[in-house]
Amino acid sequence: MSSSQSPRQTAVFLLDQVLGERRLMAELLSSNALEMLKPADRARAQRLATETLRGLERIDRVLERHLRKKPPLRVHNILRLATQELCSGGDAHGVVNDAVSLTAAGNRTKHMKGLVNAVLRKVAENGPADWSKLRVPRLPNWLRKPLAEAYGNEVIGKIEVAHFAGAPLDLTAKGDARQLAEQLAGHLLPNGSVRLATGGQVSALAGYETGDWWVQDAAATLPAAVLNPQPGEHILDMCAAPGGKTMQLAASGAVVTALDDSETRMQRVKENLARTKLAATLCIEDALAHRGGPYDAILLDAPCSATGTIRRHPDLPHAKDGSEFSTLINLQARMIDHALTLLKPGGRLVFCTCSLLPDEGECQIEEALTRTPELYVDRDSLNHTFIDTLWHSDEGGLRLRPDFWSSLGGLDGFYIAVLRRNSNH
Repeated sequence: MSSSQSPRQTAVFLLDQVLGERRLMAELLSSNALEMLKPADRARAQRLATETLRGLERIDRVLERHLRKKPPLRVHNILRLATQELCSGGDAHGVVNDAVSLTAAGNRTKHMKGLVNAVLRKVAENGPADWSKLRVPRLPNWLRKPLAEAYGNEVIGKIEVAHFAGAPLDLTAKGDARQLAEQLAGHLLPNGSVRLATGGQVSALAGYETGDWWVQDAAATLPAAVLNPQPGEHILDMCAAPGGKTMQLAASGAVVTALDDSETRMQRVKENLARTKLAATLCIEDALAHRGGPYDAILLDAPCSATGTIRRHPDLPHAKDGSEFSTLINLQARMIDHALTLLKPGGRLVFCTCSLLPDEGECQIEEALTRTPELYVDRDSLNHTFIDTLWHSDEGGLRLRPDFWSSLGGLDGFYIAVLRRNSNH
């Protein structure tokens, strides 16, 4: 990616990769695809691509009124990006001119610059009015169907509204959260997270360089909160990257081992720990091969479908198709069983996934209890003032959904449960 590329050109590249190559945005960013851009341009490119993916169904509905047939993907994505901007109040002259220039710059697309110009001038005229009449974009059927079976159509509609609204920026303070909220003009959430209405360039926010906070959705803070780490306890963060929960545990005074099998992802953990001046032992290893401990407590944020994070990662429904569900579900079960072998007698295991699928949450715990009869779910660990009683699930865990805390800006979808063994085992 050339440093001379504009944010719009880079956003089209991201759309091409997600919609054409089915690559996740996080994968693109971790492969340093945008590293040559200035931080502000990188942030804008990501925002443009993310907003386009979030509104893709509406965008395509607006465009199809002005297209006889679907154009090649590159041209289609240029049109999509421009339509999103135009329907969101972007300057028509600048948006259309840039889209035409991007089309003209490609040898395979330059012959379509007239089409792009004509279509976007119609969109600029009628698009904003059409936009507001269209339904909230829906999840693709491969995901909507199992979620509707689990929650019902009314709840899925609320979840889709939350997805379309997007996600604010949540920060976890290393020190005084109330002071951080005042410093950044943010809102202090019931769990202690600081919520900012708009994100922008994260690294430009006050306190970033000095490590006063880290980015972490409010829902993602709860697994470490219910684990209740104590100073001096030996705790394993079993799938640690990118390190938010590791930093929470370390800030409590616990002796933390952060485990992950990706050297690239663990580099981010190392950088985050260095920035926040927190300490943890880093271990790059397959979680199922780990033989450390025994530990007082283990936090297992297991690999999952990540379907609970769509409001901030709208690329996911377009880059995935659900084919990995069974593999992930089997892996989660194996990780639970292995984690139990690493615990001290009387130790506690927090199992969590950022998934909306019960098979990756409630069902996992029910099956773990069947496989290991001496296990029980510690419901008392969930008695916190910031945990709504509506979040409690029948088997003893927590089910968080994007439509919860809607008046505050929502939450990522998560499942969390605390497991213990009976003391005579």
